[in-house]
Amino acid sequence: MTAAPQTGETGWNLSGRLRWLKRARPADYLLAFSVASASLPVVGKRLEPLGGMTAMGVWGTRHMPEFLSSAAKSWLTPGAAGVRKRDREQTRAVSEAALSGVVTAADLAIEWPQPEQAPPVWKAWQHRRHIHRSGVRYGSDPAQVLDVWAPRKLPTTPAPVLIYVPGGAWVHGSRTLQGYALLSHLAERGWVCLSIDYRVAPHNRWPRHIIDVKTAIAWAHANVDKFGGDRNFVAVAGSSAGGHLAALAGLTGSAAGDREFADELPAGADTSVDAVVGIYGRYDWQDRSTPERAAFVDFLERVVVGRSIRRNRDLYRKASPIARVHPEAPPFLVVHGSADTVIPVAQARVFADRLRAVSRSKVGYLELPGAGHGFDLTDGARAGAVSTAIGLFLNQIRRDRATIGSKQVI
Repeated sequence: MTAAPQTGETGWNLSGRLRWLKRARPADYLLAFSVASASLPVVGKRLEPLGGMTAMGVWGTRHMPEFLSSAAKSWLTPGAAGVRKRDREQTRAVSEAALSGVVTAADLAIEWPQPEQAPPVWKAWQHRRHIHRSGVRYGSDPAQVLDVWAPRKLPTTPAPVLIYVPGGAWVHGSRTLQGYALLSHLAERGWVCLSIDYRVAPHNRWPRHIIDVKTAIAWAHANVDKFGGDRNFVAVAGSSAGGHLAALAGLTGSAAGDREFADELPAGADTSVDAVVGIYGRYDWQDRSTPERAAFVDFLERVVVGRSIRRNRDLYRKASPIARVHPEAPPFLVVHGSADTVIPVAQARVFADRLRAVSRSKVGYLELPGAGHGFDLTDGARAGAVSTAIGLFLNQIRRDRATIGSKQVI
């Protein structure tokens, strides 16, 4: 591990910089160069993509061999096609089982969508018809923009709100193409959804990612009524790195006076959420007990955080949703594929178990047999059923909130 030097930050004296120069790898030099060059006048903005490309290269070299090996095994092993077919056919059954006890039996007795052959990403333009307005600014930074997804006719009564946080290994935070199946599904059923961009590494080190998510949540509480949304019911969901950010946002900042990750927000800004959906997310930034997890922490040190875990243990702990679970956590639905090679499913299982052991709120865990990372983008046989399951969960939590609210009024 060689964390990149941070100009102007404490801990990087001359001896520290000399140690970095001695241990740095070629990718570390390129990352440091791209970050420094991005601050140059005139040409800096044009050089920013170099850092993102380098960061994605570092990430890709870690995961591509295992991904290709897993893909080859899945496609070339005798009988694998039959196994994949059986796995996909279980999607509805495992979704119903995951929601049992969380959603009413009456709501589960619906006509579930039929599996589709085409990848959901092929229907992107069809999904995009639900975008009511694109490029809305939720903050002052150029990266802080969102799209508003809504029914074709804006709701006349306040509609529930979902903020969607895209993935991208904390080095790519674009809303383009991500979450479209879920967002269009909810918009068709009367929800107002906000799909956000956010600042990413290496040009923006942690915790700017979560600060942006918090900023978007505060913006929603203050402004979403302009688009027909209910400022008093805001949920958050995300996939991959976005699942991590959504979970962390849900587990911090809900208590009165809690200003964690909200330094850039005005006093009194509301960053609480009413429900969280984590889709193949990463929930632990500390554990290095396996080669995969050790490589991930090394990636965080080099690219995302720029500081070593050895010298900054509390920083990594505070960034780990699994370490932040508490009794007052909002309701959670954790969704993961059993064949995920990028973020192995054990990460989700342990996180869901921790939530169930500590939280007083509802917790659902949906594990999809045979599904890999990014299944909602590539797997039409699963995307519709999973979007339906998430919608059922969110609608149930909103009804629960309304019931609690009416009892409090009485």
